[in-house]
Amino acid sequence: MRNFVVTIDGKSYSVGVEEVGVSETTERRPIPVAAPAAVQSAPKISAEGVKVLSPFPGLIKNLLVADGSAVKKDQPIMVLEAMKMDNEITAPCDGKVSFGATKGASVETNAVLAVIS
Repeated sequence: MRNFVVTIDGKSYSVGVEEVGVSETTERRPIPVAAPAAVQSAPKISAEGVKVLSPFPGLIKNLLVADGSAVKKDQPIMVLEAMKMDNEITAPCDGKVSFGATKGASVETNAVLAVIS
């Protein structure tokens, strides 16, 4: 057994770790790692306007403005719930909002949540 002292938030803890031998017959396999999600650097601009894309999969918990309303840049327009956390989705620019998703809908990464024109 090997003993270690670990300090967390200024409090020290003594931890004992049992040493386990690895036989030479143990097969070594790489651990699969998911590729990181693409980082959305800028809003997508289409003929209809600027698309607001979902940054991750989640559930549309609430629409904070009415469809067709005028919005300002960085104004929260909806709440996207993911992993039991509420995330405000904001308008990337000034304009009129047209929602592409409804309250209660499940969305995937890069789904069009709204278009600002």
